[in-house]
Order: sequence, then structure tokens, then C-alpha cells
Amino acid sequence: MLRNVKAAALAAVLLGGIAPTVIPMVAYAQGSTVIREIQVDGNNRIESATVNAYLSVREGDSYDPQKVNESLKALFSTGLFADVSIGFDRGVLKVNVVENPIINRIAFEGNARLKDDALGTELQLRPRVVYTRTKVQADVQRILELYRRSGRFAATVEPKVIQLEQNRVDLVFEIDEGEATGVRKINFVGNKAFDDADLSEVIRTTESAWWKILTADDNYDPDRVTFDRELLRRFYLSAGYADFQVLSSVAELTPDRSDFFITYTVSEGQRYKFGDINIISQIDKVDPETLSPLIEIAKGEWYNADLVDDAIDVLTDSIGDQGYAFIDIRPNVQRDRETGVINLTFTIAEGPKVYVERIDVVGNVRTLDEVVRREFRLVEGDAFSSSKMKRSRQRVENLNFFKSVDVKTLPGSSPDQTVLEVDVEEKSTGEFSIGAGYGTDDGAFGQAGIRERNLLGKGQDLRLGFTLGSSSQQVDLSFTEPYFLDRDVSAGFDIYRREEDNQDESSYDEKQTGIGLRSGFRYSEALSQSVRYGFELNEYSDVDSDASRLLQAEDPEFSESSIGHTLTYDQRDSTLSPSDGYFAQLSNDFAGLGGSETYIRTRINGGYYYPLDREHEWVLSTKGSTGYIFGIGEDTRISQRFFTGGANLRGFESAGVGPRDIATDDSVGGKFFYTGTVQLDFPLGLPSEFALTGRIFSDFGSSQGVDGALPGEIYDTGSLRGSVGIGVGWESPFGPIGVDLSQAVLKEDFDKEEVFRLNFGTRF
Repeated sequence: MLRNVKAAALAAVLLGGIAPTVIPMVAYAQGSTVIREIQVDGNNRIESATVNAYLSVREGDSYDPQKVNESLKALFSTGLFADVSIGFDRGVLKVNVVENPIINRIAFEGNARLKDDALGTELQLRPRVVYTRTKVQADVQRILELYRRSGRFAATVEPKVIQLEQNRVDLVFEIDEGEATGVRKINFVGNKAFDDADLSEVIRTTESAWWKILTADDNYDPDRVTFDRELLRRFYLSAGYADFQVLSSVAELTPDRSDFFITYTVSEGQRYKFGDINIISQIDKVDPETLSPLIEIAKGEWYNADLVDDAIDVLTDSIGDQGYAFIDIRPNVQRDRETGVINLTFTIAEGPKVYVERIDVVGNVRTLDEVVRREFRLVEGDAFSSSKMKRSRQRVENLNFFKSVDVKTLPGSSPDQTVLEVDVEEKSTGEFSIGAGYGTDDGAFGQAGIRERNLLGKGQDLRLGFTLGSSSQQVDLSFTEPYFLDRDVSAGFDIYRREEDNQDESSYDEKQTGIGLRSGFRYSEALSQSVRYGFELNEYSDVDSDASRLLQAEDPEFSESSIGHTLTYDQRDSTLSPSDGYFAQLSNDFAGLGGSETYIRTRINGGYYYPLDREHEWVLSTKGSTGYIFGIGEDTRISQRFFTGGANLRGFESAGVGPRDIATDDSVGGKFFYTGTVQLDFPLGLPSEFALTGRIFSDFGSSQGVDGALPGEIYDTGSLRGSVGIGVGWESPFGPIGVDLSQAVLKEDFDKEEVFRLNFGTRF
């Protein structure tokens, strides 16, 4: 009598490919306990030798039910088979298998928020991979996790299998993304020093509201909640609470699964002030006495961990300038809970010497390695410097060619060597833009442009732009090579055609056609210089018959051939939205190398920005500008002189200040001008997602000096003008919008005043 062993495993496979424990119960004929032969049946893709390799028994072995059971489990654990059965008859061990199908194609249906590529990269399964239910369920969980991280906890995923010939299947994930899971309420427990409203401004997550359609911060994201814990910790440490802890952050889903309640439980602890600040140097030639003035921490000031980090950075840079690239600065914090004081000691030790062995660039497909490497302040063989590495990473990010830049330090070929790995993720650098806007000076305008900022992956910038407005039209082509001849020198050219309507200010229109060559280079991180050459053809048109005599006396067609330079020293924390630092700029232009015009024009600009608080929300700034032009052997033209008012002197119209024709009321520009601004920018107390800031300001300035004027023909006093005003700025999703209301308080009767000023613009 023969009894066959078979694992009833099909149901188990459908649930995950895991066979139940089976103890084979086998009866065998007398004299047939030795396995003479092993037969494998049912396999098509998988070789019999592969199946035999997973068996615990071999030909010539005695039949052992326990080993057969182990073989059965081993074959199921491979994930290659949907069903396996093992039988033994008269010395022949028969292994029957049913192979799992092969995936032909994977598709997604119903996904709109997350694209196929984003979902596909998270899956274990791929086309031409063996299908198993276990891997399918794991991939379903991965997809659900992606949707949860994007704030959609109501999402569902249903896998569907479509059977094909030759034991192949198509796998389709049917997705119902559901509605975004919002944040109904954020609560704080244990906070006493700061109320809930204060702490809500610190964290990124916000409560859901109908008007927050342009942000995802009001959707629940567990990673963002973790980041919020760190933001809370930094906030309290910067406010003196050195013992602060976030005890827990609990997110509770509402019964309808539409929103979350988030509760942060905190322990604020005691608030401390700075006590004694000391420096101990273990390097003989580094004198602590010379370093102490560099630390901007005052005894008795509330403890601030940010100030401690800033002090370490300042000390590191200062000692590094003395030639010590390998230093280790550690702050020793000693709390005195009875007096509420923290005594701080900075210990300076010479760290291990490490040199840069190699710089590797990975992740770049289109951008050449050299484009990244040339931005590094470190090269192979240099002594490693963390500050230079941070600056290098910032320079690479400033290229704006990459979504992300990560610089890692890896072990080198020896203990004193390190490898810098620059891991970048590229983004699109080609742009087609159209835009629209309105300005008090220029009226309504439209823009269109084509630009490639990383041409051929070499970092070159090529742009073609068009502007069409009610008062000006322009077409321009520009090209910039940032590293000309493989040197840290930029070079480029500009070709343009402009038409400007100056009827309101000076009763004429002007057409300009020109070409320019330019080059720029840096003396240091802060000091840079650019030089330029330009040739321009100009033409006056539509000159009113009652226009100023000075304008009518000028030749309507002329040309300018000029060279110039600009020297800039910039220590601002940002060139776009500065809140700290200063800058100064000097420009000179000389026309007369050909062309019909000869003059020298000089202009000086500068500004200083001072943050009144640590978060840089209150910023006091002062800015100034002045310039002078004089003709060499001839009078200067109206179009060459300076016009004051409008954007550079609010409270007055564009060209509303300065020399003016008494008879025609036309502005004729001044040979000399100066303007200045004192401004305070501050938050309006609204939620940060509104991105609204307020400002109060006072502008002042003047302009004077005209060539060729007759006595009594021109108003030209050069007296000081001034204005005061308030304004609102909005960093809207459609571009920056600014509204200013100003009142002239120092003025002349012939000046043109302006109370309301609006500017906005955007690109799509």
C-alpha cells in the first residue's frame, strides 16, 4: 500500500507564499526505503538542478519524513512556486511543482497626486520578476505609506492580477487617493512661558483652513511632525530653556478619517542666563585673549544655543585664518540651577589632520563633473576644512541646477585621507516663461522668454526674451559663460532692441539698438568686479512741437561707444531678500571710443541691513545712491542724465524731481543726483503662510545740473526733497506684490507728487 505526500499549499500561497508545516506520513513498499531517483515535474522556467539544490535529501539517502518536510518548506520559501507536492514510490522521490507566474507589466490606475514614476520607484516588484502575493502586499503598504506622507490617510490600494498566456500576469494597482487628511486642531500641553499661538508659529504644521489652498502644511505628515519637534526644541533653546524636552507628539485620527488632532506635550524646564564665558586653548600659539572679543555673548543675557553655535563658527574661522585647519572646539556647559546661570567654556584643541584625497561627483547625468567641481573651495591635496566644505555646498546649490545637493565625507585610502562625495539630483534648467504685470512707472506689460541655464551641461546661460508694455517694448538675446577659458572669469554678450515712451515725462519717444560684451571675476568671496563694452544706436521720435527747447536742439540720431566697470563688495546674507549685512558698489562708464558721444558717468550705491530680532522679522535698513555725469568737450543729452522720483524716491512721480523746463513742464534730467532710504520692515502679526510684511519708510534725495540752459529757462534748485510712507509687501504665489502710500514733506512747487504706488508681476 502506498500513501502519497502532498502539501495542500495553494491557499497558503495565495495568502503570502508561506506553506504550513507538513509532516509527511508515508508508507513505502518493503525493501524501498532508499531513494534511488529524484524526479522533478511541472517546472518550465526553473531547472531541475535548481529544485534539487533546495532539497535536504539526495539520491542514495534513506527516506526521512522530517527531511522531506524541510525540503517542502525550503521550496516554498524561495517564492518561485505556487504549489509544491512531494511523493515517494518504490525508491523514486517525485517532486511536483507549480511555478509562480512572471510579471509582464505593472500599471497604476486612479493616481493623480502621485505620478507613476514616483510610485514605481518604491515597488519591490518589477516586470520580468516572479509574482508573489507577499511582495504584492508589501508593495501595497509602500504605496499607502507614500500617500500618508503626502497627507492622504484615506487612500486605498487594490491590486488586480490579469492572467496572460505562458504563465505571465499583468499587475494593476487600482488606487483611490481619497481626500487630503487635514489637521483639525493642534494642542500644546505643559507650555507656560509661551502660549499656543506662539508655538503654532514655530512649527511647520498648521491647522486646516479653506484659504490654505496653496500650501500642504495643513495636511498631516508624520515626518513633518518629527521635524516640528526639532523646531520646538531649537526655539526653546534659543530662548534660554536649556532643559527643554518634547515628551510626546500624539496624532489622533478622527472617526471619519478626514482630520487629525495633534498634541505636543512639552517640559519647559528652567530658564537660564549666560554666566561666565571662558576660552581654553590647547594650542600654544592661539591666544584666548585675542579670541574673546569675537564672541558676541554678553554675561547676563538669556541663554541662546544659536549664539553658542555662532561663536564656534567665528572661532573656527578666526583660528583657521591663522593657519590651523584641523581644530576641535567643544563648548562645556555648566548649569547652576540655583542661580539660573549657565557658565560656558570653549575648549580649543588641535584636531586630527585630514587631507582631501579625492572629490567624487555622483547623480549627475547631464551636468558635467567640472561644473560642480569648479564651485568647490577645496581641491585634492588640500587640508580638510568644514567651513570650506559648507561654502562649497552653498556655491553648488546657488547654481540652481539641482533639486538637492548632499556632500558626504567618506574614508580615504589611509587614516589621514578623506573622500568628498557630492551627491546631486538634477532638475530641469530649461525654461519657457510668459508673464504679466503692472507697474506705476511702466503700466501694464507682458513678457515671454526662452532660457536654458545649463546649456549642454556646461553651466552656460542662454536667454531670448520679449517684453511688450504700454510704455516700453524690448527684445533681447544674452549668453553667459561662467568660466571663460576654464578660469574663474565669466564672459558674455547681450544684443537688444528697446522702444520707450517718455511722452509723460519729457515729450519724446526713444529707440535703442545695441550690443554689449561683459566679463566678471572675483577677488574674494565678497569682492567682485565686472567690466563691459557697449555700442548703442539711439533715435528720438515723436518729439512734440511744444517740447523743451533743450530737447529740440539735440540731434535726434546719435551713437554711443562706451567702456565701463562695476566694483562690488557684498556682505549681505541674501541678494534677493537681505536681512543682515551691507554692500557697496562703484560704477564708472566712459563714452568716446568711437560714436558721436563723449562723457564720463559715475554712480555709487550702498546699503546696510540690521536685524532687530534673532528671527530677522524686524529689519532696519538704510540705502543710498548717487551719481554724476559730465560731457567731455560737449553738453550731455537729456537721455544720458539722471531722473529722480518714483521707485528711487517714493512720494514723487517717476522723473518728478529735478530740473524741469519752466515753459513746457518737461523733465530734462540732472547731471547730479542722490537718493536715500531709511526703512523698517516688520511682520503684520498674521499667520506666516500669508507671507505679508509691513514697512514704514522715509525717502530723501534731489537732482540738479543741466547743460546748455538759458537763464530763467529751467527750474533747477537742487534742494532737498523728502517723503514718509507706509507699505505692504506680499510674496504671493503669482510673484512679489508691493503697495506703498507716501506723502511728500519736503518739496518744490514744480515737483510732480505721487501718493499711491503699486508693482506686481509674475511668470507662468
